[in-house]
Amino acid sequence: MTGQNEKLLLLGSIVLLKEGMQKLIIVGRGAIYTDQETGEDKFAAYMSAVYPMSMNPETTIFFQNKNIDKVIFKGYSDEEEEERFLEIYREWKENIENENSDENQTTETFGF
Repeated sequence: MTGQNEKLLLLGSIVLLKEGMQKLIIVGRGAIYTDQETGEDKFAAYMSAVYPMSMNPETTIFFQNKNIDKVIFKGYSDEEEEERFLEIYREWKENIENENSDENQTTETFGF
């Protein structure tokens, strides 16, 4: 997950993932998706499409910063809007993490 000081790549950025051969273009940030194997909702820093193809819901790829091997191109954003987005994004992500940790905690009722 993205740390406080770790920057998110901008929309339109093009990357190669570790052990990847196909370029991906970032089309979304802060995505929640359903894992096809487990059926669980998961969080991904990025949502991408194969570049230069167009978006196809069946080939959408979700990944984290740690999965990126190389940044080919950095997308464009104006600084003011990006700062505001990151502020809202971090708050939203923190709320998701807090909700998930609350769900994972077990409490004993001792028969009450």
